[in-house]
Amino acid sequence: MSLQSSIISLSFLLLLSWLPVTWAEQPSDAEANAEPPSGITDYIAMEPPFVTHVGKPDGKLAYLKAAVSLRASQNTTREAVQTHMPRLRHELVMLFGEQTDTDALTTMEGQQALREEAKSRLNNVLDEQQTGEAVTGVLFTEFVVQK
Repeated sequence: MSLQSSIISLSFLLLLSWLPVTWAEQPSDAEANAEPPSGITDYIAMEPPFVTHVGKPDGKLAYLKAAVSLRASQNTTREAVQTHMPRLRHELVMLFGEQTDTDALTTMEGQQALREEAKSRLNNVLDEQQTGEAVTGVLFTEFVVQK
């Protein structure tokens, strides 16, 4: 093998070894448009736990007990949540009381849908109050449906 072909082969191998690194460093479109993580996680317990009736009005009486914690990604969210806690609790009491399908509440999918709706409603309240804050997650730390 000549010196020139050896240099070309070596250059080609070096180029190939850098390609995966170059591709790995390029962020995807979703990553490029995502907000940078704040590195903050604050859990805010909504005490006391919620207890309300659920199910169809003409059906057998059922109860839901849910202990709720809110996840925040900003240091300033806790103060806004505590300031508006009565209104936020009201929204969750109304949401829980609207649940008519007790069978759905006992499934992971049903609970996930309820968590997402709760997050949406809580963030709507924070928006209405012009706090500039948002809840990034709603967690059920206790969830019991008694039929």
